[in-house]
Amino acid sequence: MSAGATAVTSEYAVEILGVHKTFGSLEVLRGIDLQVRRGEVTVILGPSGSGKSTLLRAINHLERVDTGLIKVDGELIGYRQKGNRLHELSEREVLHQRSSIGFVFQNFNLFPHLTVLQNVVEAPVSAQKRNRAEVETEARALLERVGVADKADAYPRQLSGGQQQRVAIARALALRPKVILFDEPTSALDPELVGEVLAVIKQLAHHGTTLIVVTHEIGFAREVADTVVFMDAGVIVEQGPPQQVLDAPQHERTRTFISRVL
Repeated sequence: MSAGATAVTSEYAVEILGVHKTFGSLEVLRGIDLQVRRGEVTVILGPSGSGKSTLLRAINHLERVDTGLIKVDGELIGYRQKGNRLHELSEREVLHQRSSIGFVFQNFNLFPHLTVLQNVVEAPVSAQKRNRAEVETEARALLERVGVADKADAYPRQLSGGQQQRVAIARALALRPKVILFDEPTSALDPELVGEVLAVIKQLAHHGTTLIVVTHEIGFAREVADTVVFMDAGVIVEQGPPQQVLDAPQHERTRTFISRVL
């Protein structure tokens, strides 16, 4: 695999440089360039099939890119560079990198056989080799922060969807991540539960956590995002502050999408 892009300075939490990804004959990402500043919230919008989730999964190497570079906190993700060639890291090295990148999925992805507390504690202890007692203390504080402290000893099946997603957010935070990725975090929730999850994400944003959020929640994007990115057909059509992209989009494709979503 060729590098396909040159390294830049690491003033950003996340750098995506010239990224391409294909599945068979379908080119899903077609030269993505995106930089996310530390402590900022980037919201990615776009129709189904535009490449949003693939891009998110590429950031922590759940999807291997074909060409291009992705860096988190200045560190090349999934590869090491020797000259102008990229060599893929071992699975153990990739897992170590993932332990500093929080990921909150659509469908929660909690371990059904573990309690809420155990779900939050597992990764910091097993992947980061941290002291279990200290992690448990921190995990209880995180569960308190997201409003489910009273569910520490419950199992996921005993929780509502909104509660499960808040536990998933606590689990991501327990890793002390450099960035948290959210892949449509409210899409699997009943409408009345969406607000409680968005409230937790807003709280993270106000505390300066670096977030990249794939969502269709335009109101949330307008309220919380520092940067809104609109993707379509594997490219970034438009990006900028929410008042520009959402209220005065420059591209007809963006205008059409936003009018349909609203």
